[in-house]
Amino acid sequence: MDRRDFLHLLQASAAVAGLAPAGRAFAQQQLPGNASIVSGFPAGGMGDHVARPLAEKLRGKYAASVVVEAKTGAGGRIAVEHVKRAAPDGLTILQIPSSPMTLYPNTYKKLNYDPLADFVPVTSTVDYAFVLTAGPGLPAEVKTVADCVQWAKAHPRQASYGVPAAGSALHFVGMMLQQASGADLTAVAYRGGAPLLNDVLGGQVPLSVSVLGEVMPHVRAGKLRGLAVSSAQRSPFLPEVPTFVEQGFPGIVVQEWLGWFLPARTPADIVQRLNALVREGLAAPGFAESLAKVGLQPMHQDADAVARMVRADRECWATVVKAANFTAED
Repeated sequence: MDRRDFLHLLQASAAVAGLAPAGRAFAQQQLPGNASIVSGFPAGGMGDHVARPLAEKLRGKYAASVVVEAKTGAGGRIAVEHVKRAAPDGLTILQIPSSPMTLYPNTYKKLNYDPLADFVPVTSTVDYAFVLTAGPGLPAEVKTVADCVQWAKAHPRQASYGVPAAGSALHFVGMMLQQASGADLTAVAYRGGAPLLNDVLGGQVPLSVSVLGEVMPHVRAGKLRGLAVSSAQRSPFLPEVPTFVEQGFPGIVVQEWLGWFLPARTPADIVQRLNALVREGLAAPGFAESLAKVGLQPMHQDADAVARMVRADRECWATVVKAANFTAED
């Protein structure tokens, strides 16, 4: 049973246990005010493909107005801290990749938030994999992870890989490959996926670890070579690219998810109302197809299941971070 099946089982068990929405009268009312979905990353990125369509679905049902607001910087921590300080009235919603809630508590000596004490999990929305890609800066005969490792060992000064941010989950995929293979790989951190993509396409950096949706069109077009995906099974969006597991690296399995959170002490009926509306939005006709175009899979969970994921993923990352002996810079 993989994690997705396990979490689906958790969700079904919660339903059987009777965790149904409590405030039925409230559930038919809008919140008295305008809501914002706060994202930690720039407009136009992966998160927008989730937040903006869901904002449209929520408008007029959850609140009169629902807008998407970018609070960028510090790998998403600016947005997290902003929502932590917001009133617990349901009007300020945090949309964030799982790393700031699961990985960062293991890499930063001091965080200005506690993922579960300062927030109420609402739901997960999508999950997605990463891809190790080779660009024109790498010889054409490098087509597998084994080829990549062999090349890196023969050319240690050139063996670098780009990542959208230092200390991110993508960065750890590269570190895990270095540890497992013995190749001396140097990470080059960029300020986001767009500049990294430009450089790997231009040959300035030979390898990249990127979010699948960002490189998928270029892999399909033959401009980049997908060497491995980080999920446990092959991605339905790039089925021709094998996993790290298939290529002899069973310890490299990393799949991130996008979650929604509200400030601590937000009333339970608001959390349940928002969760139900997001579930309805994700199930809307055509939504899954639109997400598939950018390499995203719908992944709705109830609040309890998201809290369990945060705890479980945090424990998993603790082992990885300890093995890498990595500490993030503040």
